[in-house]
This record gives sequence, structure tokens and C-alpha cells, in this order.
Amino acid sequence: MPKARYARIAITLPPDLVKAADREAKRVGRSRSWVIADALRRVVAAPGGAGAAEPTRAHAGVVRETMASPYAEMEGEMAEVEERRFRAGLALSPTERLRRADDLMRLARAVRPPTGRVQVVGFDSFEDFWQWKTARQVAGAVRG
Repeated sequence: MPKARYARIAITLPPDLVKAADREAKRVGRSRSWVIADALRRVVAAPGGAGAAEPTRAHAGVVRETMASPYAEMEGEMAEVEERRFRAGLALSPTERLRRADDLMRLARAVRPPTGRVQVVGFDSFEDFWQWKTARQVAGAVRG
């Protein structure tokens, strides 16, 4: 028997609706996810459910999502910081930028050492790259 496939999602619900879902889950001996999925199945199966042009009156406007980012008030400040960091990087000489990039790579390897082999491959043209990639895909299909 094939295993059921699920998708994990996040939804925003008013606290009273979450409490009601928890009470129902406890009453029927199921999880909150099952209760919410069952409710959605019933809405979709009901007349005017799936593919309906507008939600039914019973469900219209129950939950309203806020479209503003939780970081909206900080966006200007964050953009300013990014701009300063960008300009400071441009003010460095190419040699200093490479030295700092090298230092950063050493730090990254110290924090999370590389696993397995590291390979750097260069190509003279996109066509050379495409031939290499195609050959690797064909070889992988033959081995697999």
C-alpha cells in the first residue's frame, strides 16, 4: 500500500478558532491537523466549495491575513545598513577584498568543515560547460 503524501503548511488562525479546533480534536481523539483537514475537506466538498467564485457567507472574512511584513518598520534602516556595507566593500582595494574573502572562507571551514571532496571545474565557454554537464548526466543515468 503506497504511503500517503502530505505537505506541511503554516496558517494563521484567531485564538478562539485554535481553541475550538483543540477541543474538537480532543473530543474525537484526533490531532488538530486532522480536524482542520477534515473541516477543509467538508468546505471543498460542499456546494459552492471548491472552485466557487466567492467564499460562502459562513466562511467569508473569518480570518484576515496581514500583508505587511513583520519587519516593515525596519526596512528603511536595514536598507541603509546594506548600503553602508556595500559602499564600504567598494572602498576596499581588490587585494583587500580577496584577503577578507579568504579569511571568511577559513572561518566558514572552521565552523563547518567540508565533507567529502571539493572540486572546482572551469570552462572556456558555456558550450564546454554544457557538454561536460550532459556527459555527467548520461554517465549518472548509466550507473544508476
